[in-house]
Amino acid sequence: MSWRVTAPGRVNLIGEHTDYNGLPVFPIAIDRDIRVDFRVLDDPVVRLDSPSARFAPFAFRLKRPIEASAQGDWSNYVRAAARGLLEHGISLDRGIEGTVSGDVPIASGLSSSSALVVASALALLKANGVTLPRLQLAALMARAERFVGLEGGGMDQAACLHGIAGHALRIEFDPLRVTPVPVPDGWRWVVASSLVRAEKSAGAREMYNERARQCREALAASVGAASGGGAAKSRNRAASTATTYRDLVSADDPDGLLRDARRILSPVLFRRFRHVVTEGSRVALAEQAMSDGDLHRFGRLMVRSHESLRDDYEVSTDELDAIVGVAREAGAAGARLTGAGFGGCAVALCDDSTVEPVMEALTARFYKPRLGGPPTTDMLFVAKPSGGAGVQER
Repeated sequence: MSWRVTAPGRVNLIGEHTDYNGLPVFPIAIDRDIRVDFRVLDDPVVRLDSPSARFAPFAFRLKRPIEASAQGDWSNYVRAAARGLLEHGISLDRGIEGTVSGDVPIASGLSSSSALVVASALALLKANGVTLPRLQLAALMARAERFVGLEGGGMDQAACLHGIAGHALRIEFDPLRVTPVPVPDGWRWVVASSLVRAEKSAGAREMYNERARQCREALAASVGAASGGGAAKSRNRAASTATTYRDLVSADDPDGLLRDARRILSPVLFRRFRHVVTEGSRVALAEQAMSDGDLHRFGRLMVRSHESLRDDYEVSTDELDAIVGVAREAGAAGARLTGAGFGGCAVALCDDSTVEPVMEALTARFYKPRLGGPPTTDMLFVAKPSGGAGVQER
């Protein structure tokens, strides 16, 4: 008997670099996935290959401790899933053998890596006759993926496991909660590659982790200042008792919060802090705009998000900025980078009347000058909000 796991990638619509700071995100699972076709082995071993010559076959035993392979090696995502399950106390007496394939563009900020982690976990659980609640598995795999050295949050795994066709997902943390929100008919999400790889397991990892550390430093300084008294304490009791970004964002004087932060933080830490707290507030506003069917209000929030990611969080690139500019000039309601940045993709919000003009403008003004011809379907496509990961008998 053989099985197939499918695990979708995701496009984050708004709420970037907020998940590891405990604030909500608002992604969709997309109609592109990572697939693991496998059969169950009686021995506790994993043997996987890929039809792509870029990914060499590998094997490892399912026993603790599971050691990492070389940095950037694709097997580390499968090892991370196995390690997470074993450390959670799940016995993996049976292994899997099979092939990994898929159509989520690699290193494009669309979460192909987390889809592989989730798919691997589901395959190993199926092989061993174990089921876990999806919220529990999402949280477990978010922790497990840090095995590859990235200080990420839990958005990608939760979106992969909880996707619902036609819906966006408000994902909250501590505790993990997922709320589906219907996407209005006629809204279209154009995904455009910057042609710059966003290798979070390699080159971009240190820049990503640096920002996570900066956010922790900014929070600690802000909380310390608020709890110590002074302007923040007298202005707002919520700020004076804050211990998390969620506490600070819930305070009733956001402008005062930023004034106080500017006073005590270095310029770099203040920019990081300002992005996190303003981006966190944009998620709730975007969810309301979607619920109201207000495409242009949602689009304006996407633009403000991109500006903040470009100027305050400093994770955009010239290519991503160019895509956003072309898309907006061609009629998109809004556009922003999606994913961690440092390359990868941008997403543009269109309707039925603007989706083709936007794609044509991107082809003519962004891709043809760089490629000498039109983009492939991995570079420019319309993503549909789709269902979550699952296992089926082949």
